[in-house]
Amino acid sequence: MTHSNTSPRFAGFGRDLLASLVVFLVALPLCMGIAIASGAPPALGLVTGVIGGLVVGAIAGSPLQVSGPAAGMAVLVYELVQAHGLAMLGVVGLMAGAIQFLAGALKLGQWFRAISPSVIQGMLAGIGVLIFASQFHVMLDDVPRSGGLANLMFIPEAIGKAITPIGMSQHHLAAFIGVATILAILGWNKFRPAGLKMVPGPLIGVLVGSGLAAALGFAIKKVSVPSDLGQALNIPTLDGLLQGAMNPEILALGAIFAFVASAETLLCATAVDQMHTGPRTKYDQELRAQGVGNLLCGALGALPMTGVIVRSSANVQAGGQTRLSAILHGAWLLLTVAALPWLLNHIPTSALAAILVYTGYKLLNIAQIRRIGRFGKMELAIYGITLAGVVFVDLLTGVLAGFALATIKLVYTFSHLQITTKIDAGQRRADLVLKGSATFFSIPQFSAALEAIPAGLETHVHVEHLDYIDHACLDALAAWEKQYQAGGGTLIVEWTELAQRYSRRSAQVKDIPVGAVK
Repeated sequence: MTHSNTSPRFAGFGRDLLASLVVFLVALPLCMGIAIASGAPPALGLVTGVIGGLVVGAIAGSPLQVSGPAAGMAVLVYELVQAHGLAMLGVVGLMAGAIQFLAGALKLGQWFRAISPSVIQGMLAGIGVLIFASQFHVMLDDVPRSGGLANLMFIPEAIGKAITPIGMSQHHLAAFIGVATILAILGWNKFRPAGLKMVPGPLIGVLVGSGLAAALGFAIKKVSVPSDLGQALNIPTLDGLLQGAMNPEILALGAIFAFVASAETLLCATAVDQMHTGPRTKYDQELRAQGVGNLLCGALGALPMTGVIVRSSANVQAGGQTRLSAILHGAWLLLTVAALPWLLNHIPTSALAAILVYTGYKLLNIAQIRRIGRFGKMELAIYGITLAGVVFVDLLTGVLAGFALATIKLVYTFSHLQITTKIDAGQRRADLVLKGSATFFSIPQFSAALEAIPAGLETHVHVEHLDYIDHACLDALAAWEKQYQAGGGTLIVEWTELAQRYSRRSAQVKDIPVGAVK
């Protein structure tokens, strides 16, 4: 009896343990690579990964979601570091964490999901393009340019440095390692043995890249992780906090970090819920947990964190059952940084950059573009405007442009009414067919169409093709009916199909003015 009670628990622990190792192997290279892409030391990405596992994993509202540094935040962090220095990273992180925690306490978690998927996908695709463009230069041991457009424009020049057959420069060697890393990832993803499905492609890429660089003795840039992690911390000073609190630009960045991190986290949590049948996400709890995590990251000057879909999906696919898998992955990261920093220092920067080049390409999801296209050209336009704004201006401008276009589409949808009038004088009948949404915006058009109907006819108003009709239009129809009946006409509202769609709500039945109802 005792055995039957404890065995499932032990089996569950075993699955969590295996999942934690898989997530750790995915997270290790990405924590360092995202830090480098953010213009920060690799150790600060590892600190964020540790906090995301040990702290946020223990209190998260989405038990199987894994948090840590995310590619989606790398562009924002890079721009912050370039404009204000690494010292302001912790200050902005503290602000973002406080905003997230407050938003969770005020139960605003669900509202962060109220963003058009086309805007979110456009934002992620734009970030993917920026990461691809900047890390392409790093992969060749070249220097990233000042902005997204410049990085894209100078890719041919960087390729030229790597293939120009004049000696074997550092660019040639780094390019060889970068390409080998990407080929290893692609080959592993396609041909990995059935028994090793849980071993992640990025880990294989790092092992191949690092092994080749060591075996061939390539003198290229390597990762630098201090033997004492405390030496790498970037703790904000009191002066820095005061300067940040007085700087409107820093305050704005804190709000932007909080918004982007929250949107990415909660969308990731929604996706994770679709991957398993366990407990559903508690969005406000998740938002508070992310706030605590980013407050700690900010206090230590580490990278900001979000829920990360790559790590989270690896956790679910590896059989993670509870939050223990996320917590343990943080413990493995901490153990590696504490015990094996010398091993991390053998990893070429070009290998980590190659992983992010691959990640950036994957963020530009062609299948997702096709999926959005099924919902119409306007959704594609929202996606495209967001992507272009992120790449060619900045992330906030891109998101705001996409959100504005999505809002315009919403207003158009709820204000556009198509009216077709058919008059059959012989049958003394008129048919008025309404399509779209009949709202107070449409009253001038609706009233004009009604008033144009000749007197004394049997008028049928077809509302079954409407997406929505509001009380203002119903009142206008009722007022017109009284006048029309006084002139000898009758009104029949063809609303049966509409009523079926809305489950024949009694309030609607009462509100619809009818001389006769079919």
